[in-house]
Amino acid sequence: MPLALEARGITKRFPGVLANDKVDFQLEQGEIHALLGENGAGKTTLMNILYGLYKADEGEILVDGKPITMTDPKDAIRHGIGMVHQHFMLVPVMTVAENVMLGDETPTPRSAWMGPLSHLNVKAVEEKIRELSTRYGLAVDPTEYVQTLPVGVQQRVEIIKVLYRDARILILDEPTAVLTPQEAQDMFKIMQSLVDQGVSIIFITHKLKEVLAIADRITVMRAGRVVGSTTPAQATEAQLAAMMVGREVILEVKKGEAQPGAEILKVENLSVIDDRKHKAVRGVSFAVSAGEVLGVAGVQGNGQTELVEAITGLRKAESGHIHLGDTDLVNHAPRWVFEHGTAHVPEDRQKHGLVLSYSVRDNLTLVSYYQPPFSKGGVLEEDFIAANAAKLIKEFDIRTPSAQTAVSTLSGGNQQKVIVARELNRPVKLLVAAQPTRGLDVGSIEFIHHRIIEQRDAGCAVLLASAELDEILSLSDRVAVMYKGEILDILPIKEATRERVGLLMAGVQEQR
Repeated sequence: MPLALEARGITKRFPGVLANDKVDFQLEQGEIHALLGENGAGKTTLMNILYGLYKADEGEILVDGKPITMTDPKDAIRHGIGMVHQHFMLVPVMTVAENVMLGDETPTPRSAWMGPLSHLNVKAVEEKIRELSTRYGLAVDPTEYVQTLPVGVQQRVEIIKVLYRDARILILDEPTAVLTPQEAQDMFKIMQSLVDQGVSIIFITHKLKEVLAIADRITVMRAGRVVGSTTPAQATEAQLAAMMVGREVILEVKKGEAQPGAEILKVENLSVIDDRKHKAVRGVSFAVSAGEVLGVAGVQGNGQTELVEAITGLRKAESGHIHLGDTDLVNHAPRWVFEHGTAHVPEDRQKHGLVLSYSVRDNLTLVSYYQPPFSKGGVLEEDFIAANAAKLIKEFDIRTPSAQTAVSTLSGGNQQKVIVARELNRPVKLLVAAQPTRGLDVGSIEFIHHRIIEQRDAGCAVLLASAELDEILSLSDRVAVMYKGEILDILPIKEATRERVGLLMAGVQEQR
């Protein structure tokens, strides 16, 4: 097959890091080429070079066999390369059409007094979006406001943005990281439709099942280098994981039977209002005992986020009680909740888990810096803080040039390890873990799963909220399923089959 895109000898250095080391990569016309690797392996750096966001220190890029010069994304777009980033770049208060137009506004003779976008040919853009939506099976209404759209539809808007600019080469960076299983299946159908009509796709992901299901070819990167290429017919999940990490990876969670002890967390008739002033949690009650994992399953947006935020002090409850032992946590500040024995791995690590401009060292002390032995008499104990950071960086395998490196420069997996290290570096009764492995590679997932079970076995109560059904079924001792703000059922893990939990996630209850 002729090549749509080729990278030859790409090298990129950052201070203290060789992100890409003489990388060669080829994308054939009309194929889905999966790019795998651990967090920090250099995948996203390579894609950012191909999209013009970074400039390579060495190497060249060819499109349709011809060398091109890439200085910024406009060059990439001009050469037919589009990129859909893991974190959506949409303006919520604007319509789909207005979002698509941003950066590509074409004036028309309409008067300015009609509104900030009145001089633009919105109707023509809407018509083109409808045509693209029909051609590729995207099912997007150009007049809808982005803030009203489900996450899966927002993903389609991002794809339409690049197709609108005549992209023939599409880079998808973790496209299913925030999608439900049903939305992910819809995404695969869209990807196949794109390929059938001549688009070539680079698919960056950590989900090995997805790669084997949808990719035509697979390239694996490790430590900035390409370590091998294969096809789904020639590979297994275990082989791909070993290529990514450089060792055998245990993909199944190994855990013994739970030994539940005293009741640690008790939630009674809890109701919580979301940001839109709607009731997101509706009279929920449940309990979690020491030495067990209670998994909260559900399609994203059914109240799990608000439930976790209320338990950890990030959101006020409208009514109800949250007892940690004999202490009612309801509507107390996060610091108060943490001081009473709660650890929290938040759903949004960058918003609620880290101060991105702070160093790794400082992020590792965020919840304890004001307490002995981190400080004495209001003065920070710098030597202890430095020693603590060095210990945790080694123990949790946090890959960073130094403890003084800004945490914003780390890969997602290493940012997550910083949070897990900090939260588990103190005695806790309750661990609340929300989407703890979202967007992480198999090595990081294995590590964090091991730590969660380790906490359970040490007598901690664990509340796990995850949109990944495999994760829920692997880690949980009991499974609570949320639908439209209510817990429809709580099942022992032996009764929590994929089919039964899936039906509950869709709001279908068994008649008993």
